[in-house]
Amino acid sequence: MSNTTAALEVAVAAVIENMAKDGQPQTNRQRVYGERAFAQVLKLLAPRIRHFIRQYGLAAHWDDAEQCCAIGVHRAIQAYDPERAQFTTFVNWQLRGELQSLRFRVMTDQRPSAKKVEATTVSLHAMSLGAEGEANTLESMIEDECALERTEAAAGEHLAVKTREALLDAYVDHLRGVAMEQLKRRARNTRSIQVQDPRLPRYRAGAAIIDPAEIAELEEKLEAQRRTVARRLSDDAADIEMEADPQERERQRQVAKRAAKTIADIAAADPRFGGMFERPKATPRRRAGDKIDTPPIGVLPDHNAPHNRLSRVIAVVPTAMEETPAVEQDEREAALVRGVTRSR
Repeated sequence: MSNTTAALEVAVAAVIENMAKDGQPQTNRQRVYGERAFAQVLKLLAPRIRHFIRQYGLAAHWDDAEQCCAIGVHRAIQAYDPERAQFTTFVNWQLRGELQSLRFRVMTDQRPSAKKVEATTVSLHAMSLGAEGEANTLESMIEDECALERTEAAAGEHLAVKTREALLDAYVDHLRGVAMEQLKRRARNTRSIQVQDPRLPRYRAGAAIIDPAEIAELEEKLEAQRRTVARRLSDDAADIEMEADPQERERQRQVAKRAAKTIADIAAADPRFGGMFERPKATPRRRAGDKIDTPPIGVLPDHNAPHNRLSRVIAVVPTAMEETPAVEQDEREAALVRGVTRSR
């Protein structure tokens, strides 16, 4: 037995000794000593591992091959029986099996079927240059066809949850405000207190002071009502219908029904939720027998249209002008000048 084989036997025995046994948890001391012994085993087997990696042609996948060899060593230690063989002989078959499996996974182009079509195995994590010279991996260049739908669905669900919580908060604040007004009114309407001595005047109660116990009871009721309404508005409504007590089921249904009406009024009045519950007006349905009057369409424009009534054409018939003597023409021009001068 060589020195390396003897050292391997000692290191493997130390790993087996510090492993958890009989279902008991492994202590911190066992874990530390076991990790150190396993690291010593890998150190002793490092030359053998490098030899097998080169033999199986996995030098291009050195990190993956080393991880597979570490897994093979761990399995060999778990199934090792010192009475049947030495560890060096037993671990060789584990290393060969892991490397052979890795080669079939990462070097599929070495198979006869791949050689026929000249296939080449390419890693998705291999770096490649894009159109603009940027370095990207093939995995990042694969387009996810369902990414947009999933993003929109997640965004819609997130928005629905946030809106539901905001509406529930506004609903609880509304109930709290109404209840607090009732408690204050009740405190203000406290009757006058009569003192022991009837000869002394009575005195009225001071400022309206609400009992803290009533406020605490009110908060408990509001929290219980909020849980009920939130349960009805969420996906847990199906579980409510399966409850055994029909009266409790009907009570929760009525509470949620009244709450939904109040929440709708709050959403319509609150500017934060403006336009959320507005629905477009429904167009009236037309029956098959309804006749739609459509104006006839002609080739010429409609002469009764408003834009065609603005223009008007007047025909002027020219008349023959009579020739007048020069003296009469001069007199007419002089009279015309005199008329113009008078007008000025």
